[in-house]
Amino acid sequence: MKIGILKETRPNEKRVAITPKIAKDFIDKGFEILVEKDAGLASSFDNEAYEKAGARIVSKKDIFDQADVIVKINPLDNDEINRLKKGQTVISMVYHRLQPELVQKIAVQGANLFSMDAIPRISRAQNMDVLSSQSNLAGYKAVILGADHMTKIFPLMMTAAGTITPAKVLIYGVGVAGLQAIATAKRLGAVVEATDVRPETKEQAESLGAKFISVENDNDDVSEGGYAKEQSAEFLQRQKEAVNKSLFNADLVVTTALVQGAKAPVLITEDQIKQMKRGAVIVDMAVEKGGNVALSKPDQIVEKHGVKIIGQTNLPSTLATNASELYAKNLYNFTTFMTDKDGFKFDMNEEITKNTLLAKDGQVLVK
Repeated sequence: MKIGILKETRPNEKRVAITPKIAKDFIDKGFEILVEKDAGLASSFDNEAYEKAGARIVSKKDIFDQADVIVKINPLDNDEINRLKKGQTVISMVYHRLQPELVQKIAVQGANLFSMDAIPRISRAQNMDVLSSQSNLAGYKAVILGADHMTKIFPLMMTAAGTITPAKVLIYGVGVAGLQAIATAKRLGAVVEATDVRPETKEQAESLGAKFISVENDNDDVSEGGYAKEQSAEFLQRQKEAVNKSLFNADLVVTTALVQGAKAPVLITEDQIKQMKRGAVIVDMAVEKGGNVALSKPDQIVEKHGVKIIGQTNLPSTLATNASELYAKNLYNFTTFMTDKDGFKFDMNEEITKNTLLAKDGQVLVK
């Protein structure tokens, strides 16, 4: 089976779907690897490294002409979809709930489509979970990015000139990204608080040294598939009231809250920003999905009411080498699980397949 690695076309995307090390692992398993020229260059993997691993460097045309499986991180663009041949299999992140038309276009070409962002959050699929691996890095980078824009240091420092008190950091959302943000801020010496709609995250946050801000919720159904569910306006108001004191005293705020298949909830309003400390920094990790902060804008730094709001999209791409290594390993685990000596198994009674296979033989399989 021939796997073709496409160069990413999304602006400012530096990651690559398969690294030279994982290319060699695939080859040792009997796969053949074709790599579009310079596909790994932006993540510090040159063509020679792939060739040394046993892969072939080819053109984009050769990928579509020869590959049985085409892999990418981001969804295929329209030009790439139009090049697909009947029977080819595509594996990438798709975000099909937000763009169902993409699945339809690929199905029309007669190609099969697996979505890496649809991996179910079950124990046996943990080593395939790209959202977790990429969010882990993003949570780390969000804190580093925030620290770079602050006018204060994180740790307590006692000097001959006086004592510097530690910075106060507030994390919204205690998922994978939030937990890594907590851990990173604590390692840098900050005083950290965190909040989440899911009460089960309290113990996780506290185990990393954060104070958890609890919010009463009458609704027991607060999560689905490892993600927080969309909450009522009444609950969001209670959350604002519970968190406001910490928010107004924070030096750095990191918001990570996402709802699967829906726009991100607004957790910080402009009125709240007006009451924050002058010089405070907010990093909105959800800006690409609509944003948790009222004034954030994608890939822009907005300064308003004395607060700096950073809306950096695609944080994993800023750590492209590590992000590519983790994505590639996730992809390897997924692909080797899904295939045997005869090719893809397409077993729709198997939970991982049922969740990730969006199109097969011209048919859309997801509603």
